[in-house]
Amino acid sequence: LLTPLAAHPRILAVAATRRAPDRLARHLVTVADAVLPLLPSVLPVGEEKPSAAHRARLALAEAAGTVLAGGLSLLGIDAPEHL
Repeated sequence: LLTPLAAHPRILAVAATRRAPDRLARHLVTVADAVLPLLPSVLPVGEEKPSAAHRARLALAEAAGTVLAGGLSLLGIDAPEHL
């Protein structure tokens, strides 16, 4: 997930420069594919106390959500409030 998130500014610039919204769309699919398997491990289970790993995963999930919502907005697509 870190790699697609880190690549986002570059992909966005290339998509804008080359007027290639398909590049942004493909990148958003890559980000979504990377974040979806992570979601079940974001929150603690039952009485488990949140750990540093939970907080780090939550921060990554929030960053991915921001990237996805912003990218969809640029493509003229309304993003859902939550998955």
